[in-house]
Amino acid sequence: MSKINKKLKRKLRNRKKLKKVNVSRYRVSVSKSLNNLSAQIIDDKQKKTLISASSIEKEIKAKKVKKMEKSNLIGEMLAKRAKEKNISEVYFDRGGYKYHGRIKIFAETLRKNGLKF
Repeated sequence: MSKINKKLKRKLRNRKKLKKVNVSRYRVSVSKSLNNLSAQIIDDKQKKTLISASSIEKEIKAKKVKKMEKSNLIGEMLAKRAKEKNISEVYFDRGGYKYHGRIKIFAETLRKNGLKF
C-alpha cells in the first residue's frame, strides 16, 4: 500500500467520525505542505469557507520564523478572526495528518485563544 493511499484512508476515516459530531458547528480544516500551513473554518451546510488563515499571507511571510512558530501564529490569527465573526464552537478536522507536531501546536493555540472543540 502506498503512502498516498494510507493518507487518503486516514483522511476519510477521520471525516467519517467527524460527521457524527457535525450538529451545529463549523469545521476547522487544516492542510500543510513542507514549508507552509493553512487553515479554514468551513460551513458544511452552505459549503462555504467563512474564515481562512495561511502562512503565505504577507503578515507572516514578512516575519522570518520557524515552521513551529508559524503554526502558532496562524492559530492566533484564525482564532482572532473567528472571534470577530462570533464563532466559538467548532470541530477540528486534521485531514490525513497525525495529531502531532505542527498540527498539534496549531490545535492547542486555537484552544488557548478561545475556540472550543
